[in-house]
Amino acid sequence: MPPPTFRDATPEDVPALVALVTSAYRGDASRRGWTTEADLLDGERIDPGVLLADIARPRSRILVVEGADGLLACAHVSDDRGAGYFGMFSVRPDLQGSGLGKQLLAEAERVVRQDWALPAMRMTVIDVRDTLIAFYQRRGYRRTGVFKPFPYGDARFGIPLRDDLRFEVLEKAL
Repeated sequence: MPPPTFRDATPEDVPALVALVTSAYRGDASRRGWTTEADLLDGERIDPGVLLADIARPRSRILVVEGADGLLACAHVSDDRGAGYFGMFSVRPDLQGSGLGKQLLAEAERVVRQDWALPAMRMTVIDVRDTLIAFYQRRGYRRTGVFKPFPYGDARFGIPLRDDLRFEVLEKAL
């Protein structure tokens, strides 16, 4: 696979972004990759209105990698109270494990470090996602021990299939 070319998402990308993010995390299609949340959550993974707001907000970028057949990967990065925030990290399930995600994460870190001159990157991960947390730890992120509640009752974030979900904040100095 040639090195990816990154660009910022536009409002026209929203339907393709919803489809990409959903394919990486929800339903049977997501089970082809290792990032699936299908056993934890059902329903939508991302709300189109949230995407449009993230695209329009200052110091907020949705990075995308596009291929001949559409979007291959995406991630949201923003300035969150003086640190970068990384989220919505999605790679098409058939491309997971190809190295594309690592390259996208590195580009997001570059944006935060070089373009915005922020000292750290943070993210929240469902704390029972041990394999995903280990992926980030191998890339220098550390568990902070700071937890945030899962937004039960807000269908924009999915329909929980368990009652023990919460987020843990991971952080990396840049």
